[in-house]
Formats: sequence, C-alpha cells, structure tokens
Amino acid sequence: MKWAAGGFFALLLMLPLMLFAVSGNDPKPALGQGCGDGGGGSYAPVDPKGAAAALTPDQRSIVASIIGIGKQRGLPPQAWQSAIQAGKTESELRNLPDGDRDSIGVFQMRPSMGWGTPAQLRDVTYQVNKWYSVLAAVPGWQSMRTGDAAQRVERSGFPERYHKWEAFAAAVIAQNGDSVPPAAGAPPGGVVGACGPSALDANRMEAAVSFALAQQGKPYQWGATGPFFFDCSGLMLRSYQQVGITLPRTSAQQYTAGARVPVAQARRGDLLFWAYNTNDPATIHHVAMFLGDGQMVEAQQDGVPVKISRIRNVGLMPSAVTFLPTQAPGGS
Repeated sequence: MKWAAGGFFALLLMLPLMLFAVSGNDPKPALGQGCGDGGGGSYAPVDPKGAAAALTPDQRSIVASIIGIGKQRGLPPQAWQSAIQAGKTESELRNLPDGDRDSIGVFQMRPSMGWGTPAQLRDVTYQVNKWYSVLAAVPGWQSMRTGDAAQRVERSGFPERYHKWEAFAAAVIAQNGDSVPPAAGAPPGGVVGACGPSALDANRMEAAVSFALAQQGKPYQWGATGPFFFDCSGLMLRSYQQVGITLPRTSAQQYTAGARVPVAQARRGDLLFWAYNTNDPATIHHVAMFLGDGQMVEAQQDGVPVKISRIRNVGLMPSAVTFLPTQAPGGS
C-alpha cells in the first residue's frame, strides 16, 4: 500500500506533464493534415489506386451494390462516386451494425432522423436506394463537386472530409470497368480530389509550373479563372488542373489541400500563402506558386498582370502546401 500511495502521489505530480505530452501545443489537427475532417484524414497524400486495390471482398460487394443500383436507377457515374465517397468516409464501406449514437450501416443513417427502421438500415440495398433518393432531391447536385453532394445528403459536422476520397472513388469505379466524366472545369481523365490526391512526381509538377509561367502578362481580375484573366487562386486552380488535381476555389480553401510543409522546405510548384494574421488560416487572402531561388509566379492584384515576383515575407504563412511525396510528422 505504501508503494500504491507513493505511486498515486507521483502520478498526480506528473499529470500536467502527461496531459501536455498528449495534447501538445495544438490539440486540433493542422489544416491540410486532417483535411478539415476532424482528425480523420492522413498527413500524406492518399494513393487512390492503391487504396482501391486494397478493398476487402465485403467492401467490394458494397461498392458493387452502389454502382449496380445507381445504374438501375439511371443515375450517372457522378452519383455513384458521391455515394462511394460518403460510404468510405462514414464506415470505410462496411455495413456496420452500430456507430455514433443510433447510426447504422454503410452511410451511418439514423432511425431517429427518419432514415428508416433499424431493420431497414441493416439492409445494404435499402441503404443505397435511400441514399440515392435523398441525393436526387438535392437541387443542382449534378453540378456540385461530388464531395459537396455527399455532404448535402449526410449533413456532417465536418463537411470537407468527403473530398478526401474523391480520387479513390473514381479509381474504384474505373476498376469496375466504368469511368466518371470530369466535372465542369476539371481536367480530362477524371477528377482528383484536392484533399488527399495521389502524390505527383517532379515531372508532372513541372507541367503545372509551366502552365502558370505561360500565363505571364495576362491581366488580374478578381474572381477570374482564365483563360484571359486570372486572380491568384484562379491561376493556381487552372495550373494544377493540368496535372489532374482539382483545387478548391479560394486561397484560404486551397490551404487545406495536399500536405503542409515548412516554407523553408518548399519545392518548385508548391503553394505559398499570405494572411492578415499568420496565426489564423481563416485570414489567408493570397496564394502564389513557389519557383525556387526566392521567386514565385502570381496573379497579384488589380493593375498588375501575372508575373514572376520575389517572395514577400510580410504576412507569409509559415507552411507551404505540396503535392509532391512528403513524410508525416514523426516518420522515420
């Protein structure tokens, strides 16, 4: 008992240190590491083809139901992709008997929210049909990004998390022998999610850089995404589309794309950001593409055409966003 009492006293003394070690300085996931999904995302970019190939037979059966029922209902591949993203996010494409509160099944539907009875919500066919019925009632879902459409059905407290599996869902559909047509403004060959795309190699990244550099001299226009006028994030959006990555629209949203690295470790093609308060990513107002040797290409402001500039340190965020292979913190 002496040891127990002494041990308990020592534990009380150590508790503050233990709590600090667990929580660190920032208990929330950094933007761009968790992709806004409340900590469920990964730091490193997702390999969509590898993740699709690793599905278990049960997961493949659920995917087959999603695609098959979508075809039966005459829904386009965009709808299948949205449902696969939702299922991957909510349950890892598993027909779970329970979940958060009274949630059930692939899409974690809740009887208490009117999705159906518990018995119905354990049936995959019912779940998929119900999901598609709710999607079909969403105004304009066909013109939405598939992750946004999934959020309109799921109504999650973490709406950005569905984007992480955009490329994965397209890869799963391709492995089934089908394909998803690119969304409006997306590059040929399918849509790659901004949150968790497959890592690029240096040659593909150079294609994005080359596109940005080729726009030099074109006028700045707020809200423009080309081809004749650009704003800062519009230039980045179109440049990355050349290599199959669909970025969010605004500079603040683009800060949540890819993986974050210290600016000192930025590589050619990575994104740099400026904010009114560098401790608050919500105040980000400008983005540019890093070229190396202290230079960047940007669409800066009204009256200034797209050009190569020297990097400005005032307001520069300490982290850049990369789509090149990177390593999660703490990795070997």
